[in-house]
Amino acid sequence: MEHFSRFSFSRWVGILLKEFIQLKRDRLTFGMIVGIPIIQLLLFGFAINSDPKHLPTAVVMADPGPFARAYVAAMAHSDYFRIVGQVDEHQASELLDRSKVQFVVTFPPGFHRDLVRGRSPTLLVEADATDPMATGGAISVLKSLGIEVFAPDLPGLQRVPTPPVELRIHRRYNPEGITAYNVVPGLLGVILTMTMVLMTGLAMTRERERGTFEHLLATPATPLEVMTGKIVPYILIGLVQVTLILLAARWLFDVPMHGSLLLLYAVVLLFICANLTLGITFSSIARNQLQAMQMTFFFFLPSMLLSGFMFPFRGMPEWAQAIGNILPLTHFLLLVRGILLKGNGVDMLWEQVWPILAFIAVVLGVGLKTFRRTLD
Repeated sequence: MEHFSRFSFSRWVGILLKEFIQLKRDRLTFGMIVGIPIIQLLLFGFAINSDPKHLPTAVVMADPGPFARAYVAAMAHSDYFRIVGQVDEHQASELLDRSKVQFVVTFPPGFHRDLVRGRSPTLLVEADATDPMATGGAISVLKSLGIEVFAPDLPGLQRVPTPPVELRIHRRYNPEGITAYNVVPGLLGVILTMTMVLMTGLAMTRERERGTFEHLLATPATPLEVMTGKIVPYILIGLVQVTLILLAARWLFDVPMHGSLLLLYAVVLLFICANLTLGITFSSIARNQLQAMQMTFFFFLPSMLLSGFMFPFRGMPEWAQAIGNILPLTHFLLLVRGILLKGNGVDMLWEQVWPILAFIAVVLGVGLKTFRRTLD
């Protein structure tokens, strides 16, 4: 008894060395220890920006006079706007519906004449307000841009109490700038990503640890049969989660639902399949449940930060947007917000659907290959 009550420095050093050796052998855990702080530092230091600039902007030029051209040039030089071209009203509305542009600025007929006569012409600014955070800084710049642009050509402008241009801001899809309209639909994707990948990521590793995986290996089931058989139950669970979130969104947060619910569920089903396929692939690679959870967290962190859920997607640098475009959550957020808030139909979804299909194909191929290796 006295022997066990004494602290032995040599035994303590032995246990300490053993833990370091085990940590060295577990390369995935060691990679998480080093990789996650580096990823967080890079993402929060370089990729995250709550004041996005170079926002794509279309111009409807009903009066292509010198003052209108000067105003557009000043917008481009402000760093907040990236002029993508001149369009008509129909094209402008379609670009906003497809999330191709953030702003549409319309110069009405007689803009030049009214400015010269001091009548303060109305400048219509339509903004895609599905993400209110992405438009605030740019709109504030527009409000102060008129005097800077027109003062050299209109000497009496500084003495006039009224602004030279009356800005009429039309925040489309979310006129009141309610944050819940942006966050609650996005939670559909975040919750499905977290739960679907995690649950299926633990499925195969749990069976290995319990010893039931050998029974599957002894059956004549093919890898595709085993993987799809494990995926289907979780699809039903995901659909139940989506239904609960949609009910809460409608009755608790009064989120508008302009599009087809049937189309929304079809998009959700595709997104669930993408996450479940990834989870099964993680479970076929991981040796135990801890590694499966680590892989899930390693995927979930950039999905949260680079998809446009927490921070404006267009405020990120190009390299961060390139990574974000690989993630299914980025495209799903555009799909679900487009259906619920904009009422988008099938003809407007393909641009965001095909990247999810490509993700499923690549991940499924990797999963089948690693699963066959496991069977061998």
